[in-house]
Amino acid sequence: MALSVITPSPIEGCVMSQPSKSMAHRALISAFLAEGKSMVDNIVLSDDITATIEAVRSLGAEISVSESPKYDGRKCVTVISSGSVKLKNNIIDCNESGSTARFIIPVTRLVSDKVTITGRGRLVERPFSVYREIFSENGIMYSDNGGKMPIILEGVLKPGIFNIPGDISSQFITGLLFTLPLLDGNSKINITTELQSQPYIMMTLQVLKEFGITIYYSPDDRTFGIPGNQRYNAVPYYAVEGDWSQAAFFCVMGALSGSVTVKGLSLDSLQGDKAIIDILQKMGADIEIKEDEITVSKSNLNCTEIDGSQIPDLIPVISVAASIAKGITVIRNAERLRIKESDRLAATSSVINALGGRITERTDGLIIEGVPGLKGGNVSGCNDHRIVMALAAASCVCESSVEISGCEAVNKSYPEFWDDFAAVGGKVRIYG
Repeated sequence: MALSVITPSPIEGCVMSQPSKSMAHRALISAFLAEGKSMVDNIVLSDDITATIEAVRSLGAEISVSESPKYDGRKCVTVISSGSVKLKNNIIDCNESGSTARFIIPVTRLVSDKVTITGRGRLVERPFSVYREIFSENGIMYSDNGGKMPIILEGVLKPGIFNIPGDISSQFITGLLFTLPLLDGNSKINITTELQSQPYIMMTLQVLKEFGITIYYSPDDRTFGIPGNQRYNAVPYYAVEGDWSQAAFFCVMGALSGSVTVKGLSLDSLQGDKAIIDILQKMGADIEIKEDEITVSKSNLNCTEIDGSQIPDLIPVISVAASIAKGITVIRNAERLRIKESDRLAATSSVINALGGRITERTDGLIIEGVPGLKGGNVSGCNDHRIVMALAAASCVCESSVEISGCEAVNKSYPEFWDDFAAVGGKVRIYG
């Protein structure tokens, strides 16, 4: 386990946004489901994206990775596929990537072959019961280890009507949206409760459309109409857009400490985490927007109220900003954070309080009382990339050093994080 030691220092400078991990997952799987050759550019080989690449390899894709022709330091992934599942490996290791597992599980049911889905870390215990219920109604064999991975599947998915609650991970819905268009009949997904994380579903529909798939979504009655017998079209060149959820960490650093510019972001993006602009502006942050970049400068922040249902990935870093904002910030509707890489409500509260913050944990959120500054100290990264990166942002307002054990967790989504942190003035030493 690696240890990072951060000495508080002024943060100022410019970074290039990471490619959206969410869009990269979707593009790679869509490229696999298309017959022919697709190139997916602007890729960073994080642990999660590597898991998806290996998963589609196991399902029959030919994958090659080269240097990006347009994005300095990034990769371009070429996917050649028959457009159908032809198993090369019947054991698919999703590492710790919930997106990989939940997206791939229904895709494997395009054929009857027995497949084992496994993983590591907290993913092994994260819930998959939605698929168990759907598959049992569909005649598919589903077995697991007392609700945990490994998951063993056998049988072919049939078209039909699928009733799914909206207050679960949107990844289950996305997994079905990938798969149902390829079945030999029409299907319908009914969302039985309010749809949370809706932006992620819109991102899925956007990528599917670019790969030639038609899905009809009615937000009023929360239904998806999915014509069957469709085919994915190969896309000769697809560039992954910048990631707002990763950019948020540097936006908060700018608001707390100096002036930070993040380049390569699309203001037209469907990503829900683009809301970081509105949230920080509501808190009083000084923000300047120019074309594809955003600059956030040191500001006196005020408390706010936040609905976390559509932006769960922002909650740890928003909590850092709120920890030194004037007044009391309330975060609600964030209970699904308890089933992420860590229990993110408990982890966020614990680590920020350990640094001198004042956070009270509630069942579905957090109450954050702003303080003049944080103290520093020794904390665990909770084996969670977003907790580690939030702690790096918190170090900007600490009196003394911050030591984070398990700092390598950033490799899950942002392996270049510590380099970018240093590039804007962060003083960090990594041990182990």
